Amino acid sequence: MNHQPAGGAAEAGPRLECRDVTVRFGGVVALNSVSLSVPPAAIVGLVGPNGAGKSTLFSVLSGLHRPNEGRVLFEGADITRTSAARRARLGLARTFQHPEVFAGLTTREHIQLAHRVSTSHSRIWTDVVTGRGFRPADQDEAERIDVLLDALHLTEIADRPVAGLPLGMTRLVEIARALAANPKVLLFDEPSSGLDAQETEQVARVLERAVERRRVSLLLVEHDVAMVLRLCRYVYVLDFGVKIGEGIPEEIRGNPAVRAAYLGDDKGPGARTEATESEEAVS
Repeated sequence: MNHQPAGGAAEAGPRLECRDVTVRFGGVVALNSVSLSVPPAAIVGLVGPNGAGKSTLFSVLSGLHRPNEGRVLFEGADITRTSAARRARLGLARTFQHPEVFAGLTTREHIQLAHRVSTSHSRIWTDVVTGRGFRPADQDEAERIDVLLDALHLTEIADRPVAGLPLGMTRLVEIARALAANPKVLLFDEPSSGLDAQETEQVARVLERAVERRRVSLLLVEHDVAMVLRLCRYVYVLDFGVKIGEGIPEEIRGNPAVRAAYLGDDKGPGARTEATESEEAVS
């Protein structure tokens, strides 16, 4: 039985769903019959030790990798064979573990570009590549961008080139850019990576407001298990490509299989350190 987290009363069914997804790389099974769903206007977590298959599943959901078996659905339509570009046009966006930025653009221009791509069919990319730049922002667009800059404390670096910024700042720019695209579903890959405690708290508040005000659906892959359990309505746990647990945060904290996965000592010293920190969050 496919156990789905409850969605909003006004919208039936998940916005994003995968069913029995299996991915093989040669003789290695990276994902083994994994299913999950993301309801409207909710934050859903995807956690697991290093090598659990989280990034592979993100690649399947976003269209960067086609599964050997199983299906991916967006608002009920099968998109398993749909390109990543087409999925983005449907309203499915994602971030990456390592932020991808344009060397010559400022913080404001990154956010502005994402907003315009999502709302316009003009030749924005051509203007950027040829150096013709952006047309001036109208009042509505400028206000939307200023709201994101302020929410993520980026106003002071709004007109600085993103290239050369510290990793934490670059991560915040990437998050603002992702939200500026007005997606229906946003896949966040390690949003707190490279951030200090204050920046992580800023991101958490922004994500909560995005769900509340914009009704966006979020799927988080995140190493900060405490953040996941605090933010998420529902959480899925992978280990060695298998879904070993799912449920509301209280159920995840008490799940013996989840605790065993994070406390296991056969994943190497680095994983052991991360596991110990994560176990404290689920205790």
